[in-house]
Amino acid sequence: MIFFKLRKSFYINNIIYYIAAAAAVVFVASYFLPPWFRIGVLILILLGLALVVDTLLIYSIKNGVKAERWLPDRFSMGDDNKVILLFQNHYHFPVNISVIDELPVQFQERKWLRKLRMEAKGKSMIEYKLRPVTRGEYVFHDINVYVQAPLGLVKRRYIFPAQHTVKVYPSFVQMRRYQLLAVSNRLQEAGVKKIRRIGHSLEFEQIKDYVRGDDYRTINWKATARKGNLMVNSFTDERSQQVYCLINKGRVMKMPFDNLTLLDHAINASLVLSNVALIRQDKAGLITFEKEIDTFLPADKKPTQMNLILESLYRQQTTFLEPDFEKLFSVIRNRITNRSLLILFTNFESLESLNRALPALKRMAHYHLLLLVFFENSELKSITSKQATTLEGIYIKTIAEKFAYEKRQMVKELHKNGILSILTTPANLTVNTINRYLELKTRTSI
Repeated sequence: MIFFKLRKSFYINNIIYYIAAAAAVVFVASYFLPPWFRIGVLILILLGLALVVDTLLIYSIKNGVKAERWLPDRFSMGDDNKVILLFQNHYHFPVNISVIDELPVQFQERKWLRKLRMEAKGKSMIEYKLRPVTRGEYVFHDINVYVQAPLGLVKRRYIFPAQHTVKVYPSFVQMRRYQLLAVSNRLQEAGVKKIRRIGHSLEFEQIKDYVRGDDYRTINWKATARKGNLMVNSFTDERSQQVYCLINKGRVMKMPFDNLTLLDHAINASLVLSNVALIRQDKAGLITFEKEIDTFLPADKKPTQMNLILESLYRQQTTFLEPDFEKLFSVIRNRITNRSLLILFTNFESLESLNRALPALKRMAHYHLLLLVFFENSELKSITSKQATTLEGIYIKTIAEKFAYEKRQMVKELHKNGILSILTTPANLTVNTINRYLELKTRTSI
């Protein structure tokens, strides 16, 4: 049993093979130089003794090294997530260790290896980051540590069971970043424009004492007469407006950008936008659809609403089938009774595909304020900006310019039919959507 355990954890370094090969060369040479035979025997004896000593040292302690992994219970999709490996050396001498962490299969990382030197009775750590690009459960497995003996001839392998399942959620790191900026009124730092307010919103907040700088047009003369001091009316943004994020999970959202599909970019943006809407005291809701309506989360601003939206977005699955906009309109017409802001995340690659969906979109825009968000192909932009030098390059550039022109035509067609739109790259999706939401709210368009 002891031999079996030793065989599973005992490894020989390449230096032993190099020394043995050198001894073999000496033995071959001894056919011509007989005194060299004793030199070869001496090399093998010294190698055997060194091997025994190195093995005894590395196996002198039952648990010479301890390792554990620290990581959060959930990862943020599309962001760098920190993982920490902690090590403790119980040997009375310094050791060099090689670490192989068994990462989840989704990362397809087959050459993950880290090396570290630890002092006697010392502690150390390895920190690395992982960027998941799909939602779901990621399973971490064991930690493999190879400890090199002092003479560098052998290694001992330790296997530390550390299986742990981590759920990858939509980008809550991005959500928290925008949340902090929104709470501290510093959204401009993230690229969100500051929009000049036009007039007043309709929601009255309070009557307060006049201070220098207040708009004299807001003076409440009746309150001033009763109080004896100048009093002004204070207004605030209209609250409790309904904001729905509508996410198309059809085949047009399968296109990848920065290793994330357009669907996942839309999911991340919806999470951030819903959180900003709740911070602004609006009601946030969610609808996801494909051939059927998969998720309908009524708009609300209760304390648990953000968590419900996060969990709903985490569970989204799709087969990327053709979406049914008519069925989407039917559900919206029957289940959303108050006028709301509908932000539809989808994509169109041709005017024909837009025209097929346009009748349903026009009916939605008749009852609600519809904002259609679709994507600009960043690859087409890079192609059109390059100089074509060959006949093939001219054909490719011409076709790319045609598709880019059609995208601009779609914006005009939507505007002609009274539908607001955003044509954006996936990288700027979140900022551009928040900008338009705040603009609509500031202009009291909802």
